[in-house]
Parts: sequence; structure tokens; C-alpha cells
Amino acid sequence: MASSLLVSFAALLVVAVLVSERAHRTVLSTAVLFLLGGFLLGPGLLDAVPVQTGDPLVGALAELALFSVLFTDGMRVGIADLRSAWRLPGRALLLGLPLTLGLTAVLAHVVAGLPWPESFLLGAVLAPTDPVFAAAIVGRQEVPPRLRHLLNVESGVNDGLALPVVLVLLSMAGGTEAGGWRLLEEIFLGIAIGVVAPFVVLRLERLRFLAAIEGQQPLVAVSIGLLVLGICVATHGNLFLGAFAAGVTVATMGPGFRHEFEQFGELLSELLKLAAILVFGALITPAFLFQEITFAGWMFAILALVVARPLALAVSFIGSPLGLREQAAAMWFGPKGFASVVYGLIVLESGIALADEVFHLVALAIAISIVAHSSTDVVLARQFKTLDEPVGRD
Repeated sequence: MASSLLVSFAALLVVAVLVSERAHRTVLSTAVLFLLGGFLLGPGLLDAVPVQTGDPLVGALAELALFSVLFTDGMRVGIADLRSAWRLPGRALLLGLPLTLGLTAVLAHVVAGLPWPESFLLGAVLAPTDPVFAAAIVGRQEVPPRLRHLLNVESGVNDGLALPVVLVLLSMAGGTEAGGWRLLEEIFLGIAIGVVAPFVVLRLERLRFLAAIEGQQPLVAVSIGLLVLGICVATHGNLFLGAFAAGVTVATMGPGFRHEFEQFGELLSELLKLAAILVFGALITPAFLFQEITFAGWMFAILALVVARPLALAVSFIGSPLGLREQAAAMWFGPKGFASVVYGLIVLESGIALADEVFHLVALAIAISIVAHSSTDVVLARQFKTLDEPVGRD
């Protein structure tokens, strides 16, 4: 399977690179390309990528990709960044995130018919967002800076905020061996490793006889990430929270290393993420979409995207300086992020009674989100270019 997966990924990557310039100007999307590629090449159709949910390669790839994504996300949001412009992202994170979780849970219970514990677990899994699937919004200069900043910071922090909630709810549902104090120990150990390891390395790097030469400075952040990963695996600390805490620590203590790592880190995370999306697409078969998911499941997935997030942010933006068009864009561009893919796989492999049903709903919501948000980002970005709405800063 590994060889066929490698060939399929390389072929799709070549296509994605060759059409990237056109995709930047149109509704074409790299994420959609890999999702559809996985769907077509998966066991449900061509069977060129014969993956199954229990394959060790699937879990390992998803974990490595999420570690990279969370480390890179943390690098975007140093303490100084949050201190200088926290008001709008704070509204989305401290009020919008829990409201989104709660509203999604209500929809899961009322529409999809899940029990309340599984409904809240599903809400926590789908709460994080990922603007990489709406890159035109955060990467175009015509989009107001405060809107780009809001989406960047929100997505960079909400993965890490949602993860402890997912772990606690999963433990309460009996889906993990670690419960109570053991779970808290794993969470805090991961955070401690993510803070202490980068702190020690960056303090050592400041010594005159240990400084990294200019050409190898990006490797400082890479080595820190690998060190945190290794220590977390060896000590059973939570490697995802360790990754996020490490990214924040590096961004806070060594902003120069963040700048050096930025391009390399984004490319590495993007490659791992696209590979995981390819595998995720291969898990979504025609039978999965049209036989295993009920009409109520489809209704839930759609409502989770068009009702839960928009309504939650509408409440959190009351009294904010954002214009109506900016608010509407922020409400819509809450694509279900890559973190939700991995959290869904964690639930699937947890052994809880309704793990399969929860994963089906997670996978459907993510698939719809990738297609819908990645196909509308360029269109909305162009609207800001033609509108005369004043652009302010938070």
C-alpha cells in the first residue's frame, strides 16, 4: 500500500503544482483536488490506494501531520502577537468557539439523534477551523487586515483549545484508557515539554559558542519540533498539545527563528496535510456517502456549517468594530480544519459504542466544508477588492 500511496500522492502533487497559478485566480482548490483524488483512487472505486481505517500507516500519517500543523500554528501566535491584537480573535475563541461547540452538539442531538455525550464530543471535534482551506482569504491584500488577522489567530489557537475538550469528553465516554488524573497528567506533561524543551534549546543557542549559522537557522525550529515529538512519545505526554505549546514558545522567545522557519514549515505542513487529506478521501467511499449516512446525517452536516458557526460568531461579534461584510466573511469562512480529521480518527479508534456513527458525521461535515469553503474563498476575496468598506485595524 505504501508504494501505491506514494505514487498517487506524487502524481497529484505534480498536477497541483502545475495548476497552482490558475487555482490561485479561480475556484480550483488543491485541497479539493487531493480529497477527490483520494475518493477516486480509494477502495470504493479504483482501489489504487487500498487504505482502511485500522491501518497503522493511516494513524501514523495523521498524527505526524497534525503534530506539524499544530507546531506551525503555534509559531503564528506568539505571546506578543496575542497581546498586541487579541480583542477580535478573543471574541471568536472565548465566546465563538464554545458557542459553536454547543450549537453543533444541539444539532447532533436534535437532527442526527445522537445521545448527549456523543453529541458534545462531535461538537468538540468539529469546533476547530482551518483557513488553509480558504487560503485566498488570509493571503490576499485586498481582504481587510483585521479580518485576515482574526482568521489566522483564531485557527492557530482553536485547534489547541479544542483538543483537551475532545480528550476529556472521549475519556468520559469510556474511549481512552487514560482517565481522570492520568489524562490530566498526559495533557500537562505535553504542555510542559512543549514549553521547557524549546526554552532550553533557545537559551543554549544564544550562547556565543553555540549559535547556529545563518544557513541552518531554519533547522533550529525543526530540531526543536523533533525533540518535543520524541520526548512526548517516550514519556506519553500529549504530543499534540506539546507541538502547539512548542510553537508558541519558539514564536515568543525566538521571533527570528519563526521568520526563518516560516516558509519551510508551511511547505512541510502543507505536504503532510495534503497526504493525510488524500488518505482521508480514500476512506470516503460511495457506500459511505450514500448508504451508511442517513438523510438526517446529511442535514446535520449541512446545518453544522451554515447555522452553528455563523450563529455563534454573530453573537460573539455583537458590539465589535467589524463591518457587516467582514462579519459575514468570518462567519462563513470557518472551514472544518485538518485537526478535525485527526480528532475524528481518534474517536473512530477509541472503541466507544457510537464511534462509527460519530466518525461518519465528522467525515461528511469535513468533506462538504473542504469543497464549499475552498471553492468560494477566491470569489469572496474578489468582492472586497471592489467594495469601498473602510479597512481598520483591531
